[in-house]
Amino acid sequence: MSNADTSNDDTDPEKVQINLRLTRAFLEDIDATWKEQGFNSRSEFLRHAARDAVKHPEFSREGWKQIAASEHDLRSGEAELVSRDEVIAMMDEDDE
Repeated sequence: MSNADTSNDDTDPEKVQINLRLTRAFLEDIDATWKEQGFNSRSEFLRHAARDAVKHPEFSREGWKQIAASEHDLRSGEAELVSRDEVIAMMDEDDE
């Protein structure tokens, strides 16, 4: 495990250790994310992410790509945030 993993799961017979290869840049993103989101360890964060992926398959890879692309567009200034009221107004226009 990593030095960032503070949990001690060695005594839990239900848990199995796996190895995972990632780019250094992606691992740095993961480490920043688990710390920002208040997880106790990298392993806890990755278990949570894997559990979400299994329990919520409706969040497809394509859907995540679209979310990432939208985030990129917002951060680069190519898109604008829309308020809740603006969304409701647009939906009302579509109903007419």
